Amino acid sequence: MDESDRVASDAARVYAASPTEGAANHRHPDNPSENPSGNASGNASGNLSPRLSAHPSGNLSPRLSAHPSGNFSPNPPTRDAVLSGMRPTGALHLGHYHGALVNWVALQDRYRSFFFVADWHALTTHYASPEVIRNNVREMVIDWLAAGIDPERSVIFVQSQLPQHAELHLLLSMCTPLGWLERVPSYKDQQANLSDKDLTTYGFLGYPLLQAADILVYQAAWVPVGEDQVPHVELTREVARRFNHLYGRETDLDTRITGLLSSINANLGQELRTGRQAWLEGGDHEALRLAQQRIGQLPCDPANRQRLLGWLAGGGRQILREPQALLTEASRLPGVDGRKMSKSYGNAIAMRDDPAQVETRIRRMPTDPARVRRTDPGDPERCPVWELHKVYCPASVRSWVQEGCRAAAIGCMDCKRPLIDAVLDEQQRFRHRAEPYLRDPEAVDAMLRKGCETAAEVAEQTMVEVRSSMGLMARL
Repeated sequence: MDESDRVASDAARVYAASPTEGAANHRHPDNPSENPSGNASGNASGNLSPRLSAHPSGNLSPRLSAHPSGNFSPNPPTRDAVLSGMRPTGALHLGHYHGALVNWVALQDRYRSFFFVADWHALTTHYASPEVIRNNVREMVIDWLAAGIDPERSVIFVQSQLPQHAELHLLLSMCTPLGWLERVPSYKDQQANLSDKDLTTYGFLGYPLLQAADILVYQAAWVPVGEDQVPHVELTREVARRFNHLYGRETDLDTRITGLLSSINANLGQELRTGRQAWLEGGDHEALRLAQQRIGQLPCDPANRQRLLGWLAGGGRQILREPQALLTEASRLPGVDGRKMSKSYGNAIAMRDDPAQVETRIRRMPTDPARVRRTDPGDPERCPVWELHKVYCPASVRSWVQEGCRAAAIGCMDCKRPLIDAVLDEQQRFRHRAEPYLRDPEAVDAMLRKGCETAAEVAEQTMVEVRSSMGLMARL
């Protein structure tokens, strides 16, 4: 797999840029109630969406939503921040769309969504090929918009435009043990898989910490990832926990908490004390979640909210929020040769590929090897084309394929026709949403400038607290 295919896997090794290229709950494109819709009018914005299985710290549970305490809660808060990103190292293909972007689209309706171009992360493996990054930033963003990401509902920005990411990365590196970075599973795996690149660099070793900074600087509650990226989210949680332990300690915390509790409604204060006791003495995660939710609704300044949240969990002031992994279901979209779709295999179909080329490539896809002649019965489960049918075609077509293939009532070209039509229909929507931006590249830059400004405001609020807690001077 080349680096453009790791975009989601790597750039959100903690962000779920593309958890795994095929990870997703696939929605059928012909059903409006199931299919994410976009909007190519007005300022030419699109929209974005995911399927959420939350995950706390290390244990996988599809279909459950993770809870801030590290356990599962069936109903996560609706307007917490979620963050994800992709590395601009190549054109996005249908594996990226169904593996990540379909999932992203739904997120923007449930969460305050931050989606960013992880160009600094791209340099960890492409430091000798800057042209790859330079040529792909805008094209990748256009693919996002084509997929349905809506800049009116999500904050879309470029990592390198926000120095707060680099500053927090530097400050976190002062207190993060080296061994934490060396134990990240993908560190050695990628060195072995990308043996053609020299990855014995500080940047490559430190990229999980930069990813942690990306997440923590926005106080993100959720990070959409595939199962293989969960360790990166767990590292981020450990980094936040250690930072809060080192810099959230205050000698007068008990006095401050007493004052804060006495200043609010007596019933609410008792509710918080009861919730804290239930959590600390009985491990009641639901009680903790409800108390955290109540604190989030209090009209107090950020520092006092951090103190209350830290006290509630049994620790000091919570300067950096511990995020949770939001799992996507793992499913691999096959390429035109039957293997996992990947640019490095030469089997990928780009999101905005030429229609004639797409049709030709699907028509040439291998099928069940048992069907040597048209009259030979086949088994769809042995045919890579069937995997695409499961993604693109409605139940009626899938039933027709199953029955016709097993009875040799249809040929392989007959089987592929509705699939080709469905893929081309989906890509037509991509091209329609992308067209306004292709005609007016400045619209992309203007959107990114606005996104960077919004992101910078949020990130700077976190950095003010971080600098102060570490004893650094405020900005002059």
